[in-house]
Amino acid sequence: MKEIIVMGSGYGSNFQAIYEYFKDKPLTIKALISDNPRAYIIERARLLNVRSVVLDYKSMGKEKYNEELLKVLSSLEPFNLIVLAGYMRIIPEFIVKKYWKKIINIHPSLLPAFKGLRAIERAYNYGVKITGITIHWVNEFVDEGEIIEQVCIRIEENDNLETLESKIHELEHYYYPRIIERILFHPK
Repeated sequence: MKEIIVMGSGYGSNFQAIYEYFKDKPLTIKALISDNPRAYIIERARLLNVRSVVLDYKSMGKEKYNEELLKVLSSLEPFNLIVLAGYMRIIPEFIVKKYWKKIINIHPSLLPAFKGLRAIERAYNYGVKITGITIHWVNEFVDEGEIIEQVCIRIEENDNLETLESKIHELEHYYYPRIIERILFHPK
């Protein structure tokens, strides 16, 4: 049985998609880690009976948070992969080095374009005709790790920001679990 750790800060739709995809397969979500005690992803984990660990970044501050995060990850070992799913913090270099090539992220643009926050909105406002998602290995820089997979979609003339966000989320929910499966069960 493979085990993953999911880290998220928000609504948790990718977390839900990952859970649903693997519920009848030999992979389990060992724990959810969130930096945001008000995130809906924590409620999703509770409803799905997945252990959650909440480290309140705002009350701890960066240095203490990163120390506690390392302790939590260490306490959850062994696991096969750390999956960032809407996690809104930069993983510090010492954690990246400890778990090198064991942390992946999904980003809602075709990297290297539109790194960082509000990528869908920025792509839409910029007027690009093609956008998509990127799944990549995490390094110590924002959205700069080695690309594992990219999937493109065309922005249609009748798209608005809401429809584009919906299309991007559909791509994420479909491809992220399948890439996790490929990494863990069918590595190159």
